[in-house]
Amino acid sequence: MSAPSLNSIPGLAAALVMAALCGAGCGGDDGDGGGVDGGTNNPQNPSGLGPKPIALGSSTDLTASGSYVLLAKTGITNVTGSLITGGHVAVSPGAAASITGFTMVPAVPDAGTVSATSIAVASPGLIYASNFAVPTPTNLTTAVLAMEAAYTDAASRTNPTKLDLMDGILQAQTLAPGLYTWGTGVTVPSNLTFAGAASDVWILQIASTLDVSANMRVVLSGSAQAKNIYWQVAGQVTIHAGAHFEGIILAKTGVTLQNMASMKSRVYAQSMIALDNNQITAP
Repeated sequence: MSAPSLNSIPGLAAALVMAALCGAGCGGDDGDGGGVDGGTNNPQNPSGLGPKPIALGSSTDLTASGSYVLLAKTGITNVTGSLITGGHVAVSPGAAASITGFTMVPAVPDAGTVSATSIAVASPGLIYASNFAVPTPTNLTTAVLAMEAAYTDAASRTNPTKLDLMDGILQAQTLAPGLYTWGTGVTVPSNLTFAGAASDVWILQIASTLDVSANMRVVLSGSAQAKNIYWQVAGQVTIHAGAHFEGIILAKTGVTLQNMASMKSRVYAQSMIALDNNQITAP
């Protein structure tokens, strides 16, 4: 006996078509942060709500991106008065000359310089650059590769909890744990709250720029942790004057903090980081 055709079974053909379309990305859950894997690249957090965290490595491993509070490829500038606490500052493949405004000691690396100190980097944090003595160049090359891998991981997640929430204008929003995706830039014109438990995770995928308005705050509610919030940004990141930001920045281009902006964050930029009298503390 021959097998029945799809058209001979009412509803089966339509169901299969819909299943195929949804497999290509129908969307996430109802926004409660639980998430749905659905066979796509959306591995779930094994310890709480939201997606699986992005791996940054140990804060004590100089070959891991997690060892650095600021890590950039082309340079880091500081106008005046900034203080970085909780980790190291590094540039690679940029050289020490691309780190300005930090009053480094030694000011010019010699053949034996593995790291430098600065009044702008709280001890035991140090400054590293690609032209320092071994093993620093190799350590930084590996750390930058890890930074780029973290960006790629965050950018490749699919099946979001929410797509294009508020058309990218996050006015007075509270975000539950989950994967959030925008095909545009994102603006934070008022306080933005992340509400969840200590083990919950958020990943925000932003296809263009991220702009946090002056004097606005990213606020954590419940037991939410800044170390579990990942901002993957394809365009420029600007934190305007007096604003306070929380979470890990994974930037494809540059990050600018205007005067008196503060962060509980790690900043990973595939071009430049620009500071101006900022307080940045590792989460």
